Amino acid sequence: IMKIAKDTAVTVSMRVTDAKGLLIDDGKRPMAYLHGGYDGIFAKLEAALDGQEPGFQTSLALGVEDCFGEVDESLRQTMPKAEFPAGIKVGGQIQRPDAKGELRYFFVTKIKGPVVMLDGNHPLAGKALNFTVKVLDVRAATAEEIAHQHVHGEHGHHH
Repeated sequence: IMKIAKDTAVTVSMRVTDAKGLLIDDGKRPMAYLHGGYDGIFAKLEAALDGQEPGFQTSLALGVEDCFGEVDESLRQTMPKAEFPAGIKVGGQIQRPDAKGELRYFFVTKIKGPVVMLDGNHPLAGKALNFTVKVLDVRAATAEEIAHQHVHGEHGHHH
């Protein structure tokens, strides 16, 4: 049985709730990540899984700073509806420059008369999250996966 270590491909199921117990992800879709500091999952989750093997399960409560960080008010913007591309609805995303001029995705949060409200924060920014993680599979990562810094294949990253 292989243990989780640097450069192993780890498949986990993760059930996620917020601090109020609201279900964010039921964990029914497994996900795979490359273990060893590649930012595939949150650092505190990765640390808790280090050295474990398939069948291991743990629950962790992560603070806002260990998840998606605090809400950045500068990423809440408005734009005139007249400039807004047709066919995008509330909940959709639009790419545009942020205050620093860097292109990023903004979620359309509200359309209020002639104004469209946008939010470039991750939808879970500002939330502390609870994770129940179960390790389903551990294998050695391929050279290609290590070069690309993520897992390929069924539950991994598709190019």
